[in-house]
Amino acid sequence: MLDLLWKIVVMAVIGSVIGGFTNHIAIKMLFRPLEAKYLFGWRLPFTPGIIPKRRGAIAEQLGKTVVNYLLTPEMFRKKFFNADNQQKIEAKANELIQQYVFAEDKTLNDWLKQAGVADAPQLIEQKIDTVIDQQVMHFKNVLSKDAIEALLPPSWTEKVDAKIPEVSSYILMRGDDYFASSEGYLTIKGLIDNFLESKGTLGGMVQMFLGDSDSIVLKVQKEIHNFLVAPGTFNMVNNILITEWGKLRVQTVPQILGNLDFTSVTRNIQSYAKKELAIETHLDKPLVHYWPKGAQHLADKVVPQVVAVGFEKAEANLETAIARLDIEELVREQVDTFPLEVLEKLVLGITGRELKMITVLGFVLGGFIGIFQGIISYFM
Repeated sequence: MLDLLWKIVVMAVIGSVIGGFTNHIAIKMLFRPLEAKYLFGWRLPFTPGIIPKRRGAIAEQLGKTVVNYLLTPEMFRKKFFNADNQQKIEAKANELIQQYVFAEDKTLNDWLKQAGVADAPQLIEQKIDTVIDQQVMHFKNVLSKDAIEALLPPSWTEKVDAKIPEVSSYILMRGDDYFASSEGYLTIKGLIDNFLESKGTLGGMVQMFLGDSDSIVLKVQKEIHNFLVAPGTFNMVNNILITEWGKLRVQTVPQILGNLDFTSVTRNIQSYAKKELAIETHLDKPLVHYWPKGAQHLADKVVPQVVAVGFEKAEANLETAIARLDIEELVREQVDTFPLEVLEKLVLGITGRELKMITVLGFVLGGFIGIFQGIISYFM
């Protein structure tokens, strides 16, 4: 009986050692050796280990697994493109706009300096001077080249043509009123007296025959009235005005007024524009000064639409973006370039406990097999 127990114990120990050691070697052969071993130029079997040998296939398969089951478009849509994230982005955008864009202590000039424009008021004033100078020069060239009728809209020239008869009637009417007035009377009397005095003795003789100049003035007033109200006089004045307007409308402004001094005009306009615009004063105020409700308007009208459009565009181009990233190839390259020691630690860190249990199981199974073999060998 003692002989039987002794044989069972020995066989159990041998079986346990063989089973545990075999499983331990098998587990180690998953990673070790890391490189192929050679003897007399021949590569030894089972070198390198299974995982180092098949690292490329593992990396490729892991890349496919990540793309097909982990980082899928559906996952990104579910994780990022949802109403909660959209509301968070809107809130953050409104917060940043309120904090930075509509800050009370940050003027428009500060924004321009931050953008790299250190002397914005001077640059704007220079631009204003340049624009005004260009526009005045353009206006000068137009006045020098184009006739008045080309400068005026057609409707204006038509109105002038229609107004000429009215102007003729007005001139004759005002003339008649003037010569019928006391002032006109004195004017006519003074002209007659001066005329007669300028003729010397002959003028005195004429005045003796005609009598007092007052009677002559009344006759002249009557004749002037008859002349001014006569239809022929109206036609004469009207034709004169039409002829002069026809001459005037085909001439340029310099032909009528002579050379104009545009230099002083340009400087005056530039000075006035810069004084009224007060660029530096306006730039020294924050944006909220000019747009007090700007932040609220953006929060209500602009930010939600911009974020919604951004989400829509991003989701519509999600597959394209993922395809451009080529996550499968990225994962494959990263895994394929891992140091084997890191890869070994990664696997062992995940399955270390289970692999140890496999070794222990090898010891246990080997022991049971040894006991079974000991019993069989005893009876045989």
